[in-house]
Amino acid sequence: MYSITPVNSDVAYIGGSDRRLALFENAYPLENGMAYNSYLIRDEKTALMDTVDRSIESLFRENLVKALDGRDLDYIIVQHMEPDHCATLGMVLSMYPNARVVGTMQVKRMVSQFYGIDITDRFDAVKEGQELSLGAHTLKFITAPFVHWPEVMMTYDIHDKALYSADAFGMFGALSGNIFADETDMWTAHLDEARRYYTNIVGRYGKNVQNVLKKAAGLDIDMICPLHGPVIRSDLAFYIDKYDKWSSYTPEENTVLIAYGSIYGGTENAADVLAGMLAQRGVKNIRMYDVSKTHYSYIVAEAFRCSKIVFASPTQDSLLFTEMEAAICAIRAKGLTNRTVALIENGTWNPSAAKHMRELLEPLGMNILDLDVSIKSTPAADDLEKLSAMADALANA
Repeated sequence: MYSITPVNSDVAYIGGSDRRLALFENAYPLENGMAYNSYLIRDEKTALMDTVDRSIESLFRENLVKALDGRDLDYIIVQHMEPDHCATLGMVLSMYPNARVVGTMQVKRMVSQFYGIDITDRFDAVKEGQELSLGAHTLKFITAPFVHWPEVMMTYDIHDKALYSADAFGMFGALSGNIFADETDMWTAHLDEARRYYTNIVGRYGKNVQNVLKKAAGLDIDMICPLHGPVIRSDLAFYIDKYDKWSSYTPEENTVLIAYGSIYGGTENAADVLAGMLAQRGVKNIRMYDVSKTHYSYIVAEAFRCSKIVFASPTQDSLLFTEMEAAICAIRAKGLTNRTVALIENGTWNPSAAKHMRELLEPLGMNILDLDVSIKSTPAADDLEKLSAMADALANA
């Protein structure tokens, strides 16, 4: 049975959600599944704004047929070629042989790579600023390379003042009937999930996102229609401000993230002591995560939120604790910068974790405090003085 939600009189939401999915891209834990958005514009000509993941293929097929209501499909706008948005493209092409595919030049090659389909005879390559008239609706294409794949573009509907934003302004999580952000607190109440989505999926490409935000600033936008998460039609400044901060690597909050690994509890003890000292110095909203229990995607997201980060790690085989190395490498992969960092190491006979953490972090150009705390097995009295000095430096940074 179909499930269609009107966006307005000319546009229908024909996407759906997969609540069974536990890992997005087989990497990122999902607390409540994932939404795969697709939109159909019905004018003198019809245009499908992206397809969906194969997991909801049956629902999507019924939605598309019902929304077209016997009409032919004229255009398939491909903004992003990841399979969670294009796995059903072949099905749509077979159902509507007259439909033309519209996208940046790389799309044709990627369609062939993923699905072995040659769309040469029905493909229209578009460039920055090119327009396509559907009748009352005119679509203006905005290239967005490496946000977060090279073929990505966004589409601005001049008539509706709507920006179809590809993966930008999306978030983790399934939709539950309400497709608009102002009908649900999904984006705001679950801001952590929106942040985790951006920082892990798009986070590495901050400069590219900044370039697209500059382009968007010149548009009169009333509505943002992403490929994941709810449609945004009010308080746009709130969402754009978040993306501006995240993509410019500007901390959202002057606070501290403590990411620690601990084998026998000594390093965790030091992390707890430091957190208490920071709280006594007026630092609020401190977050602590055990890297052995917490998926790195959550730590990456918190690293983007916080202005200061403490990494506390035991030494393992004269190297860095494996789970800590994974967490730092995940942060490093996203190119995070503009943070103050402090290091705590532990080692019963040869503590050396701080050296390895510093080597991983230095290429990011962060402000790494020269106040390393080196613990032998468990924190001792003189370690408390060093932790106190670290707390002072972090509180005042």
